[in-house]
Amino acid sequence: MTTQDTHSTTQARDVTTQLPQVHEPRNPGMPLDLDWVRAVQANTSAIERRCATLPARRSIKKDYQAAWLLKAITMIDLTTLSGDDTAGRVRRLCAKAAHPVRADILDALGMGSITTGAVCVYHDMVETAVAALDGTGIPVAAVSTGFPAGLSPFHLRVEEIRESVKAGAQEIDIVISRRHVLTGNWQALYDEMVAFREACGEAHVKAILATGELGSLRNVARASYVCMMAGADFIKTSTGKESVNATLPVSLTMVRAIRDYHARTGYRVGYKPAGGISKAKDALVYLALIKEELGDHWLSPHLFRFGASSLLGDIERQLEHHVTGHYSAAWRHPIG
Repeated sequence: MTTQDTHSTTQARDVTTQLPQVHEPRNPGMPLDLDWVRAVQANTSAIERRCATLPARRSIKKDYQAAWLLKAITMIDLTTLSGDDTAGRVRRLCAKAAHPVRADILDALGMGSITTGAVCVYHDMVETAVAALDGTGIPVAAVSTGFPAGLSPFHLRVEEIRESVKAGAQEIDIVISRRHVLTGNWQALYDEMVAFREACGEAHVKAILATGELGSLRNVARASYVCMMAGADFIKTSTGKESVNATLPVSLTMVRAIRDYHARTGYRVGYKPAGGISKAKDALVYLALIKEELGDHWLSPHLFRFGASSLLGDIERQLEHHVTGHYSAAWRHPIG
């Protein structure tokens, strides 16, 4: 990503925000192709070498950095998934999603209003979030299917999806059964994902692979293909609850699977790295990866999201530094 490839802050005025902004045909899925799945390999050392060079090769400064950070904000799924979530906390999070950057900073950057890509909550908080976001155009995403372990009875996982959609969730983040991947039972994973997609109806479904628990990059790649074949709208790295969450090698593996799937089927599947992305500089690296591997079309909220809670605060601090030349205290950029 070079300065010639980027837009200035002023040119970022027209940045779009929530899903969906551009009509993108949904991935309808396809019959499970086990020959394709079994042929998938992952050269771990080559993937790691490629990822090691990315942060050093891509440096974005000044107005260009500010423009890309503003774009990153529009692709954040602002998230709260804590056992002590309350209605008040969710409403504050929704208010932040609708106004993610202080007005004085946006004015100084010559920007109009922007929002985050979505708000992500547990099922019990869906109705609260939907009410709080009424009129903003920001979708509510609900984590589902026995999140984060995915070990509740299958019929309850399917019913949980239906209940969240009924409550107003426009996106459902489901967790797959890791055991299907670890035992190579690709038919079972495919059937599970098809059932989840059907239960979602018109709501977009993000398949969480929990990549830190899949054992190898080859397993990550094969699980990515199977979920896309079963109709996933997005594939997502992690629940955020695993010991290892989003990493660049996992991301490169998944986005190349997305690229290959698009080349073969013509359908674009979205990508969502989640867990452990808390710094603005990390967000820039992920955006550079997406631009290089998938192209500009994926640099929009209907095909790329960050699953994050603290990332927005650091981005806002960096934008204030760009405007004033000084770093501010974190409390000046509250999340909720």
